[in-house]
Amino acid sequence: MKNNNIGWKREKHINSLPEVFSSINIPKDAGFWKKLFAFAGPGLMIAVGYMDPGNWATDIAGGAQFGYTLLSVILISNIFAMILQHLSLKLGIVAERDLAQACRDHFNPTTNFILWVFCEIAIAACDLAEVIGSAIALNLLFGIPLTWGVVITVVDVFLILFLQARGFRILESIVAGLIFIILGCFAYEIILSNPDIFPILSGLVPQKEVVTNPSMLYIAIGILGATVMPHNLYLHSSIVQTRNYERTNEGKKEAIKFATIDSTLSLFLAFFINAAILIVAAATFHTTGNKDVADIHDAYKMLTPILGTTFASIFFAIALLASGQNSTLTGTLAGQIVMEGFLNIRLKPWLRRLITRLIAVIPALIVTILYGEKGTTNLLVLSQVILSMQLSFAVVPLVMFTNDKLKMGRFVNKPVLKISAWVISGIIIVLNLFLLFQTFIGN
Repeated sequence: MKNNNIGWKREKHINSLPEVFSSINIPKDAGFWKKLFAFAGPGLMIAVGYMDPGNWATDIAGGAQFGYTLLSVILISNIFAMILQHLSLKLGIVAERDLAQACRDHFNPTTNFILWVFCEIAIAACDLAEVIGSAIALNLLFGIPLTWGVVITVVDVFLILFLQARGFRILESIVAGLIFIILGCFAYEIILSNPDIFPILSGLVPQKEVVTNPSMLYIAIGILGATVMPHNLYLHSSIVQTRNYERTNEGKKEAIKFATIDSTLSLFLAFFINAAILIVAAATFHTTGNKDVADIHDAYKMLTPILGTTFASIFFAIALLASGQNSTLTGTLAGQIVMEGFLNIRLKPWLRRLITRLIAVIPALIVTILYGEKGTTNLLVLSQVILSMQLSFAVVPLVMFTNDKLKMGRFVNKPVLKISAWVISGIIIVLNLFLLFQTFIGN
């Protein structure tokens, strides 16, 4: 077998997530569907990041204010996500490194430190959305104060330890179950809201006002940040290595094929849920003149009188809770991968995850105490814009590595994929620069 580590500084390194590395067997002589089932799982865990509470804030705001117009942004973002997640899983399978480890092997210590800081900011912004989203859901369903809801989310750290100790497949199954709860809830919401099909179809076609209208652009970039999550690129490149495929060129080729199918199908599911949130907001609020609804609490309260059933609000809150719990599980796992990969710090699992969680819980607690219910949605939308701004610092190294023949060997990106990846990177960078200009210099 050709050595695919030849382009890296360190040929020998500690496996990513060593406690679950290569722990799920892949049947060697099985048919297509059995193999696909064995590889299925990481894609759903990645899809979680594309339907987290931060998405809810941006999608509700976008649907209520602008109707179906921003559906095109969700669609384009999802296509970007499919391509970038393919690159991420390919890096993990071929180089047998997660993206953080690959950065540490390639860049100098100063650059690595900067990239790590930006990544931690992205994870903190993401966790802020997840923690606040879970706290809001607990408040809506059970009347638990937001502050206590934030504190309760710390338990997720120990839940991950318990589930992962029983096998990574158990963790994947829990995540999949919660995703289908969200899917079922929003299928019900769409049936109740009864949206018109033709405006939805026209909303999938990009409009120039998305770029020319500053307030629409702000939410559009928030949707981009909420859809293509920086930490997902680190997470996917790691958890794809939990499969015990043959570490040969043929084995890696097969692993890339099945992992890509798993990822793409899961992201289609995420697209439906993401689009459903915006469609329900547009059909329920925008068309009834309630264009100022951008707060999750207001959306929860208004669904019942507008749609005529209390189940509309209850299912909305249940889906939000499932979304928040799912996202905290995968976000905390990503924090572990980033800390170990960039800094090569090996801590006890409970301590490592507790640190990762506290990085998000402490600011979330402060924000919740200071702003309470009133400011949570603005903070959720802002957190997604911050995520979008950090995205370039994950995407550019990923594209560089997978375009490098010395690092990837025969699995290097083909010319069309190379060009597409750089175009996506360029669009992300330009949009974020434009957003910064509009925010700090424009009117």
